[in-house]
Amino acid sequence: MINVDVSHDPEVHIHRIGRTGRGELHGLAMTLTCESDARRLVQIEDYQKAPLTWAEVDELTPAPGGQLIPAMVTLEIAGGKRDKLRPGDILGALTGDGGIAGSHVGKINVLEGASFVALQRDIAQQAFERLSVSKIKGRLFKMRFVE
Repeated sequence: MINVDVSHDPEVHIHRIGRTGRGELHGLAMTLTCESDARRLVQIEDYQKAPLTWAEVDELTPAPGGQLIPAMVTLEIAGGKRDKLRPGDILGALTGDGGIAGSHVGKINVLEGASFVALQRDIAQQAFERLSVSKIKGRLFKMRFVE
């Protein structure tokens, strides 16, 4: 597990890390941090009554077979609550005539002026093309993949 943020609550962070190894299983959890996280990192050390183990990011090596590639990608849609979009509208546009299974679509987050959709990597381009010609709530929206 690789965390890209440090929880504001040390107990939550430790609980999150604990999910990497249950029972007799072992796991590895890493958290990417920066100087502004220092206070929270001290709180985690105090909470667990043990120091954290530190390494530089350039010490990390790719897994055997190459770099790890996330299974999901994020599509940003330039429309949100202001445009009266709801998660169901976006899901319906993808799964309706688009032929994309709902199981290939992850979390849909609709904000005031933009929406973000997690898509399985192998169908992401198909979803993009589908939404490029298919209207959502009667409108075409600009889109881009978020890196």
